[in-house]
Amino acid sequence: MTQTPEDLRYTEEHEWVQRIGPTRVRVGITDYAQSQLGDVVFVQLPETDKEVAVGESIAEVESTKSVSDIYAPIAAKVVAVNEDLTPQPETLNTDPYGDGWLFELEVADAAGLDATLDELLDAAGYQGVIGG
Repeated sequence: MTQTPEDLRYTEEHEWVQRIGPTRVRVGITDYAQSQLGDVVFVQLPETDKEVAVGESIAEVESTKSVSDIYAPIAAKVVAVNEDLTPQPETLNTDPYGDGWLFELEVADAAGLDATLDELLDAAGYQGVIGG
């Protein structure tokens, strides 16, 4: 059974989004996604200070089975990336909701972020997507 923490928001592309500040979120891939990918062997992270649009491919996760694009869940600026994944991409498999986060995004205003997060899936909605 895959984990789907209740305090996160989700996309249909299997990313999770966690609010970590008034205008900032942390993004990673779900437990379901890492289990479908298999052993992750390489992660290509976005550049910091890059402005991204919703649905834009901004990172890649390569596993022994395939290469998967990671999409921006919100329109924002990349403000941090998880450099620890470069030498240890397998962290995505072992701790997808913790040390396996991919990048952080920042938006201009908190109210806009509220509205955007409300449009994403909650845990129950995401379980519906993955058939859980």
